[in-house]
Amino acid sequence: MGKGGKSHGGAGEGKDGQEENMAAWLLGINNLKIQPFKLPPLGPHDVRVRMKAVGICGSDVHYLKKMRCADFVVKEPMVIGHECAGVIEDVGSEVKSLVPGDRVALEPGISCWRCNLCKEGRYNLCPEMKFFATPPVHGSLANQVVHPADLCFKLPDNVSLEEGAMCEPLSVGVHACRRADIGPETNVLVMGAGPIGLVSMLAARAFGAPRIVIVDVDDQRLSVAKELGANETVKVSTNIQDVAEEVAQIQKAMGGGVDVSFDCAGFNKTMSTALSATRPGGKVCLVGMGHSEMTIPLTPAAAREVDVVGIFRYKNTWPLCIEFLRSGKIDVKPLITHRFGFSQREVEEAFETSARGGNAIKVMFNL
Repeated sequence: MGKGGKSHGGAGEGKDGQEENMAAWLLGINNLKIQPFKLPPLGPHDVRVRMKAVGICGSDVHYLKKMRCADFVVKEPMVIGHECAGVIEDVGSEVKSLVPGDRVALEPGISCWRCNLCKEGRYNLCPEMKFFATPPVHGSLANQVVHPADLCFKLPDNVSLEEGAMCEPLSVGVHACRRADIGPETNVLVMGAGPIGLVSMLAARAFGAPRIVIVDVDDQRLSVAKELGANETVKVSTNIQDVAEEVAQIQKAMGGGVDVSFDCAGFNKTMSTALSATRPGGKVCLVGMGHSEMTIPLTPAAAREVDVVGIFRYKNTWPLCIEFLRSGKIDVKPLITHRFGFSQREVEEAFETSARGGNAIKVMFNL
């Protein structure tokens, strides 16, 4: 499973003459190397998947640049990557739902299913979660991985493997919409037009939100948001002194009350703006994790009964994400801006492209 596997020896063929499994290993700051990755044995409920599409997430870039992301610290070499889809190569003896050749999207987190949170259905909060490329668990930027069959979701014929890999970031937006009760009567404000802001916007539209305003500091990102269906965009500054003026601009752009705000950046300023812009009795959903501690105007927001909810990853989202993609209610293809193969040079180049930002939204490996 995700927790298995280790680096060994040099590249080449395995003992039985088969192609050796290779993976992108994070060895240190700005140090990624393609090296052999020995898979664990296939358990009765596991499948072996040949990876075909793996996206780069902001957390992957954080690990590469700092060897940590929030409280998760990389202490030993780790295979990177967690947004992925591939083709089933082999199935365990008890697997009935999948067969070799099936195209699947992988949900990257393996929870314990024994703790109270798992039993309540909130398995995304499981303290024993083993999640691809969250240290010390190895990720999925590899030729093959072994994963539980129940976390591999079959893709319809009209959904590509790249789109399958995009189910992971899209799941964050879907989970946020569920947590914030988005529906046909919910006008939505999205703070931040990066990859997660954009998937949150697409998810909110699919959930029925009639009007969506998106805010960012970058003109290029706002133009992408407009192309993807935002009703209005508002360019803002990074200066906290501008909050009151920008809240007025946001409310004017909305043309009515902001029912729910998604803060997809997670900074003092974005959260202050979201709290101030949301109507009395509305909701603010904190999605981004820019700052671990913030100074925000919580008391005035509480006096207006603005609810604040948080999200962590997602739960039970893959079937809905796949249905949104199959039906055409959501199109994630325009988010994939750069594609790379799986060579040492291309892996390094892909991560640099993602880290630079600019016009890069989602950088995807085709293996």
